[in-house]
Amino acid sequence: MDETHNNRTSLVKGAKDIAKEAKRHAAKNFSKAVDRASDEYSAHRSYNRFQNEDEEEDYNSYTQQDGHYADNAANDEDGASSDATEGHDDEDEIYEGEYQGVPAFNDGKPRDGQVALGQPVSDSLKSHKELENERQADEEELAQQYELILQECGHGRFQWQLYFVLGLALMSDGVEVFVVGFVLPSAETDMCVPNSGAGWLGSIVYLGMMFGAFFWGGLSDKVGRKQCLLISMSVNGFFAFLSSFVQGYSMFLFCRMVSGFGIGGAVPIVFSYFAEVLAREKRGEHLSWLCMFWMIGGIYASAMAWAIIPHYGWSFSMGSAYQFHSWRVFVVVCALPCVSAVVALTFMPESPRFYLEMGKHDEAWMVLKHIHDTNMRARGEPERVFTVNRIKIPKQLDELVEMQNESANPAVKVLFKIKSELRGIWLTFMRCFNYPVKDNTIKLAAVWFTLSFGYYGLSVWFPDVIKHLQADEYASRVKIYNNERIEDFTFNFTLENQIHRNGVFLNDRFIGMKFKAVTFIDSSFLNCYFEDVSSVGSFFKNCTFVDSFFYNTDIDDAKLTNSRVINSSFHHNKTGCQMTFDDDYSAYWVYFVNFLGTLAVLPGNIVSALLMDKIGRLSMLGGSMVLSGISCFFLWFGTSESMMIFMLCLYNGLSISAWNSLDVVTTELYPTDRRGTGFGFCNAMCKLAAVLGNLIFGSLVGITKAIPILLASSVLVGGGLIGLRLPDTRANVLM
Repeated sequence: MDETHNNRTSLVKGAKDIAKEAKRHAAKNFSKAVDRASDEYSAHRSYNRFQNEDEEEDYNSYTQQDGHYADNAANDEDGASSDATEGHDDEDEIYEGEYQGVPAFNDGKPRDGQVALGQPVSDSLKSHKELENERQADEEELAQQYELILQECGHGRFQWQLYFVLGLALMSDGVEVFVVGFVLPSAETDMCVPNSGAGWLGSIVYLGMMFGAFFWGGLSDKVGRKQCLLISMSVNGFFAFLSSFVQGYSMFLFCRMVSGFGIGGAVPIVFSYFAEVLAREKRGEHLSWLCMFWMIGGIYASAMAWAIIPHYGWSFSMGSAYQFHSWRVFVVVCALPCVSAVVALTFMPESPRFYLEMGKHDEAWMVLKHIHDTNMRARGEPERVFTVNRIKIPKQLDELVEMQNESANPAVKVLFKIKSELRGIWLTFMRCFNYPVKDNTIKLAAVWFTLSFGYYGLSVWFPDVIKHLQADEYASRVKIYNNERIEDFTFNFTLENQIHRNGVFLNDRFIGMKFKAVTFIDSSFLNCYFEDVSSVGSFFKNCTFVDSFFYNTDIDDAKLTNSRVINSSFHHNKTGCQMTFDDDYSAYWVYFVNFLGTLAVLPGNIVSALLMDKIGRLSMLGGSMVLSGISCFFLWFGTSESMMIFMLCLYNGLSISAWNSLDVVTTELYPTDRRGTGFGFCNAMCKLAAVLGNLIFGSLVGITKAIPILLASSVLVGGGLIGLRLPDTRANVLM
């Protein structure tokens, strides 16, 4: 009797367990149906786990009738085996895509047997505003989810690899800026540029960088961060290398302009690219560390200029038509960081955030998995599985595209493609002035312009003021000789910083010697012999040459001002503009001053990186600009070279925090679909301000101190106050 009762109890218990298991499985499948129907209704596009055919059949076999679950025996057996026989729940299953591919993508198309909770409204029946609102909602959801995904991927080896690769690109931008100042005097002297054409090199390079920043930044929102950066850096490297070999000044200007156009895309793309693989708590600090490479580029350029340019013996000639001087070697060496960046960048993936923005689900998932696996292996945890399998994708809005005839000429197709890309860039740029980013765009442009105007303006003014002080000191040590008479004497040494008035040189020989800053006024040269003579900054004014012989000298009509040449001959005169840096202390001094000014930003870089996430971007931006403006007033006391150098270092050290925080704020304020375009526009305003700053401040050197000091101070303080009005982005996720 007891045995019969025990058997009956066991049967009842078993039946209850089976019923409970069936009920649990039914509830789970019903939840799946609701999720899928809801996804279809909201045009949701997501990754789903791989599911076996038994589960799909089981899902398609049930219906909801009066709140009860009805099925048949076959499906019950299949459904029971899906959990009971496998020993685990579906939600805990590791999909095969983690090792063999990507998760299956649900494209939102209806499937046979799928349960629909409501018929979704077709996109063709919705207004553009409704579609934009849906996309905005998707963007906000993706931003939150993407932040969680980056936290799961962790911060480690992948981010540091990308940090150094992008750092080389940013270093190339810094080198390009400094190359202009270092090469300018040598290039203009070597190519015999008249005073009317002097100074164009600096302006033309900044103009190229201005257009390049806008173009490449906008294009990166269309075709990708990596691809645009590769192309722009390749353009920069090729034309920078080519510029070292061209001989004409106009061709040299063209090559440097195109080189600047290429490097113009570095800053907007580099910061956008790196920010999109950084989690929120790491973004401010590591973007600031990335800024250090711009400083490294300046130090590299200064060191190479000091080591290469003054060494005239490094040059070689191929006849009189082709001259390859040491400054050209310097230009080649400065192209090396760009070449290195291009090579390293080919091994890095595209930004996963950009892939998601473009609706490229499989590519984004694979890149995120690569980031996760790279970091986990570096931590010694290769067994950690990338658990993300469902990523929100923003609604892809259709755009009207003008179709081109397939049989058209290839050149016409290329022009049509360029036209369509430029139109896309312009439309994206106009969206930067739509709500809610319109006010931010205007404020950012103002801050970029003011900071750049003050920084680049003073960067030109400081060295020129130092040169002006050096020239005044040099002129104060000039030796003046009046009414001298020298007969039958051989000059085979250097004459420097001298003025000779009303002198008479009779039967004298000038052999293998140099005139350096020597001026002869109202002097006579009778039966004199000149051989292997070179002159720098030397002139003969109102002089007379009688029965004199010139062989292999650089004395020509340009140096004979209002002078008479009687019964004299010139043979094998040196052609072109002669360059010499022997014992040129001023050249070394200029490079050393720039080296110190660049090195002075190191403490500011470290402080800004460590405090960026602690005191906030806006406090650092506004405070740094205001302090930089105040420091300009100390220039009143700059009456010596050492004092001016100290003020240059102080100003650079204070302003670097503003640059770093502005880079971070600009990256975080723009959404992904406009980040490159918005950053490129702001950087273009920066280069425009650099051109204006060079022209305005450069024209004031040696005239007055008041205008440059007051202008720079007011501009920097005003820009800092505008920066404080920007929204705080410290707690924001990347939209």
